[in-house]
Amino acid sequence: MLVPNLKQAKIRTKNKIEIDKYKVDETLKNLGQGKKYFLKTYGCQMNEHDSENIKAILEKMSYTETIDMEDADLILLNTCAIRENAHNKVFGYLGRAKNLKMRKPSVIVGICGCMAQEEVVVNKIINEYKWMDIVFGTHNIHNLPHILKKAIDNKKLEIEVFSCEGNIIEDIPVKRDSKYKAWINIMYGCDKFCTYCIVPYTRGKQRSRKKEYILKEVEELVRDGYLEVTLLGQNVNAYGKDLEEDYGMENLLEDVAKTGIKRIRFVTSHPWDFTDKMIEVIKKYDNIMPYIHLPLQSGSDKILKLMGRRYTKEEYLELHKKLKKALPNSSITTDIIVGFPNETEEDFKETLDVVNNCKYDSAFTFIFSPRVGTPAAKMKDDVPFEVKQERLARLNELVNKYSKEANLKYKDKVVPVLIEGYSEKGDNILMGYTDTMKLVNIKCDKKYIGTIQNVRIKEVKTWSMDGVLEED
Repeated sequence: MLVPNLKQAKIRTKNKIEIDKYKVDETLKNLGQGKKYFLKTYGCQMNEHDSENIKAILEKMSYTETIDMEDADLILLNTCAIRENAHNKVFGYLGRAKNLKMRKPSVIVGICGCMAQEEVVVNKIINEYKWMDIVFGTHNIHNLPHILKKAIDNKKLEIEVFSCEGNIIEDIPVKRDSKYKAWINIMYGCDKFCTYCIVPYTRGKQRSRKKEYILKEVEELVRDGYLEVTLLGQNVNAYGKDLEEDYGMENLLEDVAKTGIKRIRFVTSHPWDFTDKMIEVIKKYDNIMPYIHLPLQSGSDKILKLMGRRYTKEEYLELHKKLKKALPNSSITTDIIVGFPNETEEDFKETLDVVNNCKYDSAFTFIFSPRVGTPAAKMKDDVPFEVKQERLARLNELVNKYSKEANLKYKDKVVPVLIEGYSEKGDNILMGYTDTMKLVNIKCDKKYIGTIQNVRIKEVKTWSMDGVLEED
């Protein structure tokens, strides 16, 4: 049993990152013969992509996927640790899984992902969820076949979680959720240690993949007919800072653009590492999409300092101004936390001031959620919950106002849309995203799925738009 250790996970050394290749264990390729797996994913795009790797690993072991948990022989929850709400959802789902296991004892139940990297979570599992079978973390997805084999053979809870800086494993198989859009990890981990964030502890230190592996992956996607790639990292702007060569995010963006793939996106950006050279490259290449996610978190210098964000309100606004000047038609979105410890009404008004200035296309807004082990969790939380709720409501009202205003600019305009599949609006309506990441619903033939089409926007809402194909 290898359990997580938060203090150990915080350690950062100058040790060289090792690069290993994924190896298929031929002795385990039939372990899942005749069995089905159910995988539920919580959290960010990196978790989504991790799940694509997990699916591929399981299917190389002869498991087949099911979307019905009741029909599964293996249940895995790929978890997120960023907020308390995510924790509650996972433990709630485990309750459902336990009921199934009582009726079907042979079912293997486990969790992986960021929650598995938390001491407090694994201790709870050991004490209260002994009926579970496997727990593994973000650093050893590649070892899933052996973890499963141990759990099946030993018939007891198998925990294997590494609290380490992390290495890089190349060539992990992937079963992509889309035939047209793909995620690519360009780096792992984070060294920013924002005081509220658990990610540096759960994902390890910042480590960039070598450009050769990334570009090879993009080129293979181009050959396979993919139209869009999203470059992933906890802080993509810091890509390359840990490499020995002089090669940064601006260089990688340019090289990916030169592959000819139709659309390039990247998330998530930290304002502190967003360089003028990056802006120049984004402006230079039409296939780098004019969509930037630029987390603010707070508009108050006092709160930003308490958060460990390493920039001021004015520095953030100056960057936003540069982006809008270079990319006037771009869409900029953000993340904002309300109710951080010591946040006063004046601090909150500073945040509203930034929102009024930037007029974001949309924003992900949250009430502060203390994460055990982070510095912010030890701060006195002196903002009453009712005040946090009231501030969140005021913030959302303002965000929604600007989201609708931003969308109204598209009314009657023709925009390129990558049509991805069927909309939730109905079987005869398709959906896709503009270059600026606006959701568009279109009534058209399914033959257009997987193509980029010019669409005229006819109706605008706060979070989506309706359009029709523009006739040639």
